[in-house]
Amino acid sequence: MLAELTIKNFAIIADLHLQFGSGFNVLTGETGAGKSIILDAIGLILGGRADSSFIRAGRDRTYVEAIFELSKDLEELQQFLSGQELLDPDDPHQLILARELRDSGRNICRINGITVRVGQLREIGEYLVGIHGQGDHLRLLNPKSHLPLLDAYAGLTEEQLLFAEKVKALRKLEKEFTILRQNESTRQQRVDYLKFQIEEIDEAQLTVGEEEEVRTERSRLGNMQQLIEAVANALSSLSGLEEDDTPGATDLASQAEAALSTVARLDPEQAETLAQLQGVVSELGDVAMNLRLYQDGLEHDPGRLNFLEERLDLINRLKRKYGGTVEEILSMRDEAFVELDLLENSDQRLAELNTQIDGELKRLGQLAAALSTKRQSAAQKLASNVEAELKDLRMEATFSVQFRTQEAADGVYVGEHRLGFDQMGIDLVEFLLSANPGEPPKPMAKVASGGETARIMLSLKTALARVDETPTLIFDEIDQGIGGRIGSVVGQKLWELAGKAGHQVLVVTHLPQMAGFGDIHFHVQKEVANAKTTTLVTRLDHQARVAELGAMLGTKEDLAKVGARSLLKEAQQVKQTN
Repeated sequence: MLAELTIKNFAIIADLHLQFGSGFNVLTGETGAGKSIILDAIGLILGGRADSSFIRAGRDRTYVEAIFELSKDLEELQQFLSGQELLDPDDPHQLILARELRDSGRNICRINGITVRVGQLREIGEYLVGIHGQGDHLRLLNPKSHLPLLDAYAGLTEEQLLFAEKVKALRKLEKEFTILRQNESTRQQRVDYLKFQIEEIDEAQLTVGEEEEVRTERSRLGNMQQLIEAVANALSSLSGLEEDDTPGATDLASQAEAALSTVARLDPEQAETLAQLQGVVSELGDVAMNLRLYQDGLEHDPGRLNFLEERLDLINRLKRKYGGTVEEILSMRDEAFVELDLLENSDQRLAELNTQIDGELKRLGQLAAALSTKRQSAAQKLASNVEAELKDLRMEATFSVQFRTQEAADGVYVGEHRLGFDQMGIDLVEFLLSANPGEPPKPMAKVASGGETARIMLSLKTALARVDETPTLIFDEIDQGIGGRIGSVVGQKLWELAGKAGHQVLVVTHLPQMAGFGDIHFHVQKEVANAKTTTLVTRLDHQARVAELGAMLGTKEDLAKVGARSLLKEAQQVKQTN
């Protein structure tokens, strides 16, 4: 569960430290006080999108830290952490996630003090927390969202993802088959073009690193006259001029060596200095010899220079056509060779692919049919659970899950049929609702009002949460469209998720009837001081809860307190009898 949360310089939160309980945690407060901002901070620590707008005005960074207590049920997560060397051996049942976002854009993520990638935070967050937002009931009106919800309820998400991987592999085979099925004229044109590309590149006889060598040699030949003159000047400075017996640096250094030899003989302490000079004389001699050898190889070669210019032109032309570097050109040539071989042997490959694709369609058909059977079995249980939940929410409705399939000539084999499919399988699923007795079930978008849609989403969320193994569930203002008469029922159901289902539940709500069921109640408010707005959070005791719930009821103070105490008493009675 989420035990502690520290937030610094996040939006209008300056410095906040919260300690949550294991049961039903409620956050209330006026609109704009910062309740959802707290949830945004939790989302950030779980690997959510980072935005510099999160940083509090006037600050250069924001910091969020969350401490989770891991139960023994999270063995898979602990194995994952251990495999990543992120588990604290001294306290394997505690997990500390931290994230710092700077205005420079730098993003630092840590798990148990070890720097990690944001993707690792996201992976771990999926084990720890499930967040259900305000707009979920609107997405429920889109039938595309129904099948993932059913799979989540049935525990089939992993099975569906494995099916999707196999579909992806099939699509790759089908793409290859389609390319090969091009008409003979187009295929032959492609063969001729690939042959031309390969021959053009092969004729160039390119080698990796050649371009740099050619450029270096071209530069040397293009500046030959300047090189010859510079080498001659260097040699004359080192060896002197023969025509007037002008001594060079080598001769002068040798004369200095002879003089210093006499000094060293008379004063042995100068022997080291003599040795240094002798080294210089030797090196000057080596330099002069190397320069003479280099000078012997210097000569104007216009023919070689032209060849190098043409070679560079060829390399540049091939780069414009086939890749930015010689390595890319050669890689492109290899790819063309593979495709050419494929096209020239296409008839045989087409037959192989056809057999392979047909076999995959049969195997996928078996997998899709098995997946569909499991879904239909789970759909009956889901419908029954949702109807029971709706009944508790004062909604006498019939809820069902409609399954459809479509015939397709290129579909998977299921019995005697060929059925259309995608990465989700063969099922076209839609939730149907009859909001009034006697009315036939219809798609929810056509019959559900805003309040009814919200109640259906609550029913689905409750049913899903009962089979969800995620330890912490967060609900952000899911009471939209729910009236006060239903609020206490919703509050009881969320409390049961924390009690009977064993989840830690965090709820942001504006309904006092729902808030009354909280085991721990936080009040969120904002304060303005020194022209700065700051969010403050207070954990409420019983008297403070009475005052807060009374304010939420919005009646006169005395009546509000009476109503608040009544709400708390009713909630306590429900808790004691369940």
